[in-house]
Amino acid sequence: MENVSGLSLAQLLTQRLFIPAGMKTASLCANTNGLPLPIVGYEGNEKVGYFAATNRIEWGGDAGIAASLEDMIAYEIYLDKSLSDDKSLYTQTSQEQKFRDGTPAGYGHGLKRSKLARQLAIAHGGALRGFRHARMQFPSNRLSVVVMHNFETSPGVPAEFIVKKVLDVQEPEPEVISVPAAWKGHYFDEDTQLYIAVEEGDREKPGTISVIYGPGTGGETARLTSEKEAKTDGMKLTLDGDVLHVERTDDNRTLRAVRLQPVDKKDFGQSSTEGVVGVYRSEECDSVFTVTGERGSLYGSFDGYLGRGPIWTMRQIGKNQTWALANPRGLDATPPGDWTVVFKDEKDGVYSRVTVGCWLARKVEYVRQG
Repeated sequence: MENVSGLSLAQLLTQRLFIPAGMKTASLCANTNGLPLPIVGYEGNEKVGYFAATNRIEWGGDAGIAASLEDMIAYEIYLDKSLSDDKSLYTQTSQEQKFRDGTPAGYGHGLKRSKLARQLAIAHGGALRGFRHARMQFPSNRLSVVVMHNFETSPGVPAEFIVKKVLDVQEPEPEVISVPAAWKGHYFDEDTQLYIAVEEGDREKPGTISVIYGPGTGGETARLTSEKEAKTDGMKLTLDGDVLHVERTDDNRTLRAVRLQPVDKKDFGQSSTEGVVGVYRSEECDSVFTVTGERGSLYGSFDGYLGRGPIWTMRQIGKNQTWALANPRGLDATPPGDWTVVFKDEKDGVYSRVTVGCWLARKVEYVRQG
């Protein structure tokens, strides 16, 4: 766009969006390490305390707008007017999109279509370390909600509270089904080579489980609809013995995950892990994966064209050399979460290959070097 127009992205945004929408103080701030004062975002919580977050991303067109609440209110008014024009860009991009197979897609053209408090919303979130924002528009009600946090609490909860109060939405109390112990555990999907964890749900929401798949380190709260079924707005789970069937509508993905046999606590630290320690390389993404440690305590790090990453801890989640590499922090607000690490092709106790992946980057193959 800059090459064709002869204008910078900041100039284009000002001319084409900020001025027409009446966003008087909005600007492009591509360098997140230099946000306009007095903007400060905070990490932490009540237990460890709060501290100013440090960001070091410099956006290249994907994000970077800094705007006040007044700017966002003006933006929502501008979008509300745009929806009355069938030819407007917003009207066109906010229409429901589809995957290649014709399945409706909840996300497209930078906008998410979902339901909140049983109302259809056109929405998008924005976040960095220390910030959690969301804007959502309910076209049929001509209602917009903007939530801007300079701390790391999800904006979805206050947004839902506001919508229910403004529209007087009454939802019946859900049926509470006790969670059988059989749900809990680690499961492995052969197709994606990813693990899924099912843990205890929200204590304030009886009858729920926490499903950890990604992104991020927190799980998705699913409510049981029967002893063997659970669901969220974008996911349905069915437990059939040791097989967990997962339908993720947002991803248009179906998983068949088999329960991993847990490692006996007595075995931790007793068996050697020399066969997996070493240096592995992926030609596909020009990356080196280094595994260090001994006696069940492993650490993993990556080195590639973007530089050398930190060393993260690894924990074994299955007897068949299936591990989880923790990745609790990322450049962007939401980190990848755990990476699934599966060591393969064992000969004489040494593994020559490893598959690494997370929800967004699946089945990256590494081969032992040396």
